[in-house]
Amino acid sequence: MPVSFKDKAGRDIGEVLFERAEEHRKSAEYGRAIELYKRALNSFKKKSDVSGILNSYLSLGDTLRAKGGFTTAKTYYEEGLKLAEVLDERNAEADALVGLGLSLRALGDWSKALDLINKANRLYRSLNDRRGEAFSAWARAGTYRIKGDIKQALKNFDSALRKFRVLKDRSGIAYSYCGLGGSSRVAVRIKDSERYYKLANRSFNLLDDRFGLAYSYCGLGNVQRMTGDYGDALAYFKKAGVLYKKIGDRVSYAYTLWSEGTSYMMMGRMKKAIASFNRSLEFFRQTKDPRGMVYCLLGIGEIDYLSGQERQAKSAFLKAAKLADKYGFKLEKGYAEKLLNAFAHGKGFPVNLP
Repeated sequence: MPVSFKDKAGRDIGEVLFERAEEHRKSAEYGRAIELYKRALNSFKKKSDVSGILNSYLSLGDTLRAKGGFTTAKTYYEEGLKLAEVLDERNAEADALVGLGLSLRALGDWSKALDLINKANRLYRSLNDRRGEAFSAWARAGTYRIKGDIKQALKNFDSALRKFRVLKDRSGIAYSYCGLGGSSRVAVRIKDSERYYKLANRSFNLLDDRFGLAYSYCGLGNVQRMTGDYGDALAYFKKAGVLYKKIGDRVSYAYTLWSEGTSYMMMGRMKKAIASFNRSLEFFRQTKDPRGMVYCLLGIGEIDYLSGQERQAKSAFLKAAKLADKYGFKLEKGYAEKLLNAFAHGKGFPVNLP
């Protein structure tokens, strides 16, 4: 009996599975989306539907990346890139390049990420794909932030925001606000940071975007933390944490836990702080995020110092400095040096890092 690729209503099974996966991804139900994309991919492979295979590779990459599965996402993007090049699908090629860049960025290789994202940006421009241009500008901005070049991060997030506004892309606008909020905080422009995160939060509420809402709650929590309102900060982190856990995004949740741990530390609640830092570090190890590990090592080192464990504290600070230096994280290396300097002079702890 021949194998049927149609359902009872005569629709292509692969396409039906793919559409269902898309719906789950839009609702930030990433686990279920991944399962359906994989089933769709198998169906497309059985009937040699190269277009379906390519779309599945890229969508699997996007969904796994959103969940913090950067290594697996990277593999799917690489497969997608190879197939797009063979098919001369230049839009898909650009999409795969950005996705691959964002995955490498999260794994600490911001330099290679920047190359890939810039290459994608040139491709989008040659294709007159304005949405692609805006997205790659946003991706480039975040990569500069990880590099520690905050001036370029702010400039590129602002450029992405302007591009998304022309396109009337409300989601792109809101994510640009979040990027500007985070970069403004690091630049110690706390009022600006709060303004951007409030705009983002309002937009994500209207868009019913759970991931975006969690992102903006975490940002608003960090604004409160920087102004010393630790109780309000913890309330925001709790809101973000609930959503991130539902979504299954381990990386974003790990950064929320680090912020929570820092708030507890500033309040003198050391048991709570160390518990948050240790959970955060475990998630960063699972997702192979070296930048997150640096932040956790610094937090743990501070608690060691405040608990009288000076040798352990110095060791943690030195380890963090070495890791930040290895990956070229300029900002985080500066933070590690700041804490080592405070250690050498025996004063200034705890430090409320942005």
